[in-house]
Amino acid sequence: MHMPVLPLPVEADPAARLVGMAAIARIAFEQTDVGPLASRLMTRLQSLRADPAALLDLSMILQSHGRSAEAMEQMQSALRLRRDYCVVHGDGSGPRLLAFVTPGDFMANTPLDFLLEGSNAMLLLRYVDAETAALDDLPEHDMAFMAVGESPENAAVLARMAELLANWPGPILNNAAPLIASLTRDGVSARLANQPALYAPPNLRVTQAKLAALRAGRIAPESLHPDLRFPLVLRPIGTHAGNGMCVAHSADDLLAPDAAAVYLAPFIDYRDADGLFTKQRIVVINGRPYPCHMARSDHWIVHYLSAGMAEDPAKRAAEAAWIADFDTGFATRHAAAFAALSAAIGLEYFGIDCAELPDGRLLIFELDVAMIVHDMDDAATFPYKKPAMRRLFDAFLASLTPPTPPS
Repeated sequence: MHMPVLPLPVEADPAARLVGMAAIARIAFEQTDVGPLASRLMTRLQSLRADPAALLDLSMILQSHGRSAEAMEQMQSALRLRRDYCVVHGDGSGPRLLAFVTPGDFMANTPLDFLLEGSNAMLLLRYVDAETAALDDLPEHDMAFMAVGESPENAAVLARMAELLANWPGPILNNAAPLIASLTRDGVSARLANQPALYAPPNLRVTQAKLAALRAGRIAPESLHPDLRFPLVLRPIGTHAGNGMCVAHSADDLLAPDAAAVYLAPFIDYRDADGLFTKQRIVVINGRPYPCHMARSDHWIVHYLSAGMAEDPAKRAAEAAWIADFDTGFATRHAAAFAALSAAIGLEYFGIDCAELPDGRLLIFELDVAMIVHDMDDAATFPYKKPAMRRLFDAFLASLTPPTPPS
C-alpha cells in the first residue's frame, strides 16, 4: 500500500523559498555586484526540477535594474508553476504573516518584505489576480494582510479580492479592497475634502477632449472645480515620482501629455521660509504616524533620490531634526489632521506624502498602501535614518499580533 505524499510546507520547499524583494533591492541600492546571486539562481534553473522561486527572484533582479518587461515575463513563468512563496526573516520563529499580493513591480503591493527586515517573521506570499477562483490550501499563519495596492492595473484584482475576503474568518489587516481601490488621486481628494486640518487639492480626471476645450478657452478651469485656477499641474494617470508631470501657467501651456486622460490639479506653492519645497513621507499604523523621510528641494517636484539629500549637510540636518522631534513637533502640530486621516481611511496601515502649508494645514499629495519605505540609506551619511525606521518596523511587527479574544 502506497502512503500519499503530503505536500511540503511552503517554508520547507526550496522551490518556494525566496531571497526576496528587500534583499534584492538592497543589492541594487547599494550597487553591490548582483552577479554571484544571479549565477546561483541560473544554476538552480538548469537542474531537472522546476524552480519557480529562482524564476521569481530573477524577476526581482531584473526589476531592480529597470528591465521591467523581462521581469514580468519571468514572474509570470514562476506563477504558472506555483502561487505560494515565502521569505524567511531571521530564524523564522516570529509571526507568520500571510500576504495576498498580485504580480507587478515593486509598487504593486504593500512593501511587507521591507517592513519585516530585522525581524524573525515569516512572510508567506499568495499571489492572486482577477481570475483567482478561491483562497484555498492556504499555509498556516498567525495574521493575514490584504497587500494589493491601488493602480489602474490592479482595479480588477481588488474587485475580486473584495469578493474573496468578504467573509474572511481570521485576523487580517487592511481587509478593505474597495476602499483601497478608491485611493486614486481623485478618490483621495474627494474623500478628504472639507477637512479643516488638512488640504487634499482636487485632482480631476480630464480627457484629452476636455483638455483641448480648456486650451481653446471654451471652458474655464473654475467651471470644473472652484479650486482649479492657473497655474495647474498635469499628471498622466497611473504615474509616480513626478514622471510626466508638468505645470501650466496659462491655457496655452495645456499641452497634452501622452496619455488618454490626465489628472488636473491646482499648483500649490508650498515653499517654506527658506524658499525650499519640503515634502515628508509618513506611515500611519493603527492611527499613529511614523516618520520615514523628509526631502528638501528648490524644485516643486520633490523626489528623495533626486533632491540632493546625500550631498547637502544642511538638508540632512533639517531631516534629522524633523525625525528627532517628530512626536512632539510635527505629529503634535498635525494631530487633528492625523485623526481626520485615520477616521476617513480606516486602514490599519497606509502611507502619505505631505507638506506643511503656511496656514498650518497638512497638505496631502498622495495617500497609498504601497509606498516604498526602507532602511537602505547609508548609515554613515544618514545616521538618524535606521533608528527611525527600526521604530516604524517594530510598530508594524507589533501590529501582527492578533488581538486576544475576550474570555
